[in-house]
Amino acid sequence: MLSSIVSALIATTLLLASSGAEAVHALAWGDKPKYPAGFLHFDYVNPDAPRNGSINLDGFGSFDSLNPLTLKGIAPTWISLLMFETLAETSDDEPFSMYGLLADDMRFAADGLSITFRLNPAARFSNGDRVTAQDVKYSFDTLMGKSAHPRFRQYFADVARAVVLDSRTVRFEFRRRNHELHMIIGAQMPVFSRKWAGQRAFDTVVREAPLASGPYLVERVDWGKTITFRRNPDYWGEQLPVRRGMFNFEQITFKYFKDDTARLEGFKAGEFDWISENSAKNWARGHVGRKYNSGEIIKQLFKHSNAAGMQGFVLNTRRPMFADVRVREAMALAFDFEWMNRQIFYDQYLRSPSFFTNSEMQADGYPDEHEYALLRSLRAKLGAAVLEEEAPMPPSTVAPDSLRGNLRRAIRLLAAAGWTVAAEGRLRNQAGLRIRRPDAASLWLRPLSEAAFPTA
Repeated sequence: MLSSIVSALIATTLLLASSGAEAVHALAWGDKPKYPAGFLHFDYVNPDAPRNGSINLDGFGSFDSLNPLTLKGIAPTWISLLMFETLAETSDDEPFSMYGLLADDMRFAADGLSITFRLNPAARFSNGDRVTAQDVKYSFDTLMGKSAHPRFRQYFADVARAVVLDSRTVRFEFRRRNHELHMIIGAQMPVFSRKWAGQRAFDTVVREAPLASGPYLVERVDWGKTITFRRNPDYWGEQLPVRRGMFNFEQITFKYFKDDTARLEGFKAGEFDWISENSAKNWARGHVGRKYNSGEIIKQLFKHSNAAGMQGFVLNTRRPMFADVRVREAMALAFDFEWMNRQIFYDQYLRSPSFFTNSEMQADGYPDEHEYALLRSLRAKLGAAVLEEEAPMPPSTVAPDSLRGNLRRAIRLLAAAGWTVAAEGRLRNQAGLRIRRPDAASLWLRPLSEAAFPTA
């Protein structure tokens, strides 16, 4: 008996030593978490917000399933957010940090090849069962199986396995080091009860309400038309720092519309209470009328501080014609964003200067000392301009710049890269390659050359 105890103690000591890290309340990618241990709530929520009432929102298309984790059927809007929880929760005012949700704490191994979560003993599924490490492993194994949506097998491909250490502790082991994988598995893997599917294949569980640990339950369903969620009166996590001040509506109803026109007119008729508009045309021309003029419907722009990402054209640099950076810069100069924004997008769009627009990771101005130290080692690959010049901004046609001036610069860059306008009016380089497909750039450049300037 003594020998068994000693062996168990040695095994436990080895386990903790192998983790190479202390248990922490939060992890941040590349930085320290903003919120310290014992914090009460996120800064962007009101912890004293009233909790009651109902809200009607819009859904688009249809739905015929309550299982958002398989390919079979279409699940309702927001069901994952309202019903499924993860081991950790991200904060909206940091680039990428996670704080314990189902997990009390976490240990990220020094070698980067595993992360261990210890579950909050208060965590409960909606049927009152305790959330256990076995449930977490079951969720992972199910999502990696063929009955779940294949996106999970792709997304978590570098997670070798989930190991149950005890009823409250689970470790995820990785096939290789990855800067983000420990945070992806912690903050993005939904956890659900083994009893939801029971002995059935997971993709046959279609119309049974999820057995998970989130703040809402399914109250009423009219398939394809409406679904109503009601706040779980026994929700276990309402006082957690990552939940305080959130999910305050007692009832949330989604009403479904088959097309954008019907949805817009439904909103004007009062079928639902709030809409987020991402169409510049609808914003400028659709959201107008008597109720807007009277103030019965309030139309308002909200400036946010979230990373905005970007949209753009991606050129295949493996193709010879796009391999030269001067050619790519010339194409950017021929793109008149201001004209498109004015004529097509009702002046509603802002230019994205970065992959990380509107975030602290966006390059701005000259490199500071820390950025300079990092970039100096990459001078040979990036060029001296990255160290010596301000962060590049997209070309503009706002005065004193103009499209004509930009096109002159574009022609000079193309000439320096070996592209000239041949007799037949097409761009050719010394190897005889030519850009064949005409587009708007050919019309813009025509006044600046003796012949037309077709471009891809």
